[in-house]
Amino acid sequence: MRPLTEEETKVGSIGRNIAHLIDRPDEPYCFRMQKDRVYYVSEAIMKKATSVSRDQMLSLGVCFGKFTKTGKFRLHITALDYLAQFAKYKVWIKPNGEMSYLYGNHVLKAHLGRITEDTPEHQGVIIYTMGDVPLGFGVTAKSTADCRKLDPTAICVFHQTDVGEYLRDEDTLF
Repeated sequence: MRPLTEEETKVGSIGRNIAHLIDRPDEPYCFRMQKDRVYYVSEAIMKKATSVSRDQMLSLGVCFGKFTKTGKFRLHITALDYLAQFAKYKVWIKPNGEMSYLYGNHVLKAHLGRITEDTPEHQGVIIYTMGDVPLGFGVTAKSTADCRKLDPTAICVFHQTDVGEYLRDEDTLF
C-alpha cells in the first residue's frame, strides 16, 4: 500500500470535504492505494498492516473506488455511507422509482421527488429515498430549473451505481 500522489488525489477527490474524512475527531484516517484501488483506512490499522506483504494483502479498510486504465477515478458503492454525509447535491426519488433505480435504470422525471436547489447539469449527486436512505450515485442530466420543465418520461439523473451492485457485482467489488 502506498499513499496517493498529488495528481491521484486531485482526480479522485471529493472536493473540500475530503478534510472531514481525513482529520476526524476520533482518530486520523488516510487514503492508500493497492494496485489500482483506493482504500480509506484508519492510520492505526494502516500501521499494523505494514507487517503484511503486498502480495498477501487483498484489502485494507473501505474501498472508495478504483482508477481505470485511462486514469479516471470510478467510485464504488462501498464509499456511499461516507460520501453521503458530506454531499452538496442530492436527489430524492419517490417510492415507485426506487426499485427501477436499484435495478440499474436512470432516474426519470416521474420518479423524482426532490432535488437540491441550483444543482447544475452534469453534476455528481447522491440518490436518496424519500426517507433519507442513500441508494447510490448519479450524474444530473439537467439542471434543477430544467428538470421542472421536463415531461415525465425524460431522464433527470443518469445512473452510475447503486446499493443493488452488492448483489449484481459482488465478485468484482473486492
